[in-house]
This record gives sequence, C-alpha cells and structure tokens, in this order.
Amino acid sequence: MDTKFIVNDYMVIWNLLFQASISENILKLKQKLWANYKKNYNDAYNDKALILEDYKNFIPNDDTIYNFLLENKYYDKIRKQVEKYRLDLMKLWDKNKKETTYLIENILRKEVGEYTFFVVDKETSIVEHASNNSFVIGKAIDRDKPLALLYEINMLLFNHNIKDYEGSSKLFKKAIVEFAVINEYATKLTGKSHYLFGTPELLSLKRWLYPYWLMYLGVPKSEFKEYMTRDNIYFDETKYAYEKELKKMNIEQFIDFCIRNQRYIIREGKA
Repeated sequence: MDTKFIVNDYMVIWNLLFQASISENILKLKQKLWANYKKNYNDAYNDKALILEDYKNFIPNDDTIYNFLLENKYYDKIRKQVEKYRLDLMKLWDKNKKETTYLIENILRKEVGEYTFFVVDKETSIVEHASNNSFVIGKAIDRDKPLALLYEINMLLFNHNIKDYEGSSKLFKKAIVEFAVINEYATKLTGKSHYLFGTPELLSLKRWLYPYWLMYLGVPKSEFKEYMTRDNIYFDETKYAYEKELKKMNIEQFIDFCIRNQRYIIREGKA
C-alpha cells in the first residue's frame, strides 16, 4: 500500500474552525471570526469535500477566513507543531511498514491503491476516513502505547475496504476485522499474543470463528495446537474439517463464508 502524509493549510484550518477548539487562543479566534464574518464562516464549512477532492488545486471561493488565520502568528506555531507531528507519524508508520504490508497483502488480500493521510493538529483528536482514499489524522501518539494509533488507522482502512452488512451479520464483520487488526496484526507487531483483546461482547463469537480464522491464515492443521497455546484459545481440532479454500479468499469473501455457514460454525457446547 502506497501512502502519503501531507500537511495542507486549508485542511488544517478547516479542522481548527469546525472541530472542538484545541486551545483558548483558537476559541477566541473562532469567536472573533463568527462575530465579524458569519456568512464566510458558514460557507467555509462546505470546503472540506472540495479540499479532499483536489487538495493541490483547491482555491476557496472566499479566502477571508483562511487569510485571517494564515496571517495570524498563532497559526505559525500550530503549523510547525503539525509538521513535527507529521514526521512522527511517518516514523511510526515506516518503522512498522513490514507488518502493515503483511496486514494488507496477506490478511485483507484486496488492492487498496494509494492512501493520502491529511495531518492536522494532534489536539483535535481526529482519526477518520474522510473520502475514498483519504484519512484525516490528528491524534496524539500515546507514548506508552504508540501502536494504538496504528491499530485505529488500520481498523478504519479495513472497514472502508469491506462492504457493509445488515443485522446480525454486522457482528461477523466486526469480529473478523478485530481478528485482523486488534489480534493478528497486534500479535505480529509486539511478538505477544493479542487474541484475547478486543470487544468483550464479541469474544464468544470469535472463539467459534477462531478455527476457521486459522484456516483463513493458511495455518496447517498440524500447527493448530501451537497457535491455540500461543493465543490461549482452545478447541477440539478433531471436530473440524480443514477448509482448504479459505486461504484463497480475501477477507470479505471469508466473512461471507462465515455468515453463510454460521449454523455449522456456532455449535452447542464448547468449541
């Protein structure tokens, strides 16, 4: 997956204007703008989609609001902070690129193209999928848990690249996306099993899905015991026929398989 981390002044300013105020100074600036340029302020709200569509050539219809901030000394300070944050994000991403590539190529198994990460002030606490192949990232990297932000970004990426499901089928999608990012990816990044991490309400379903997930990963049946011990999730392997076709599917096809066969996968008693 190709990625670009960029700082775009218009996107930074848009988030300063329309997200929760990150400081007293920004709050006062917003209040001043609202008091003097209400129409301009309201009109600027619609600019986000235009910036995302073609950030290199975006020119606002009215640059009054943007110029007000661009010419403010306090914005210079924010801009420098955002640029430093961009470098920190790139360092975190590049350091874990091997595992992230594995996640996309060997677990998602779908072409994802190039993604653009619009970096904004980290105090906005934003991690969102903004448009087709774009994210807006503005959340501090936790010094004690620096990988948490990677998990959050990749959870969004997976959800974007997998179709929506209705009713109880949503739980299968959520459980399998957690298997991919919160469990397997995290285990590869840290060298310690994360298979009991995730949404507590999904744990029972994930225990039922676990044997099929190992088949999806292409784990030979002879290695099931090793993985069960690693992840502290156990099942009677003699009760499961090995579904060879699973390792040839992409993750969306795997979710569909699990939904179609849920009455066989979810059995009475213990797995």
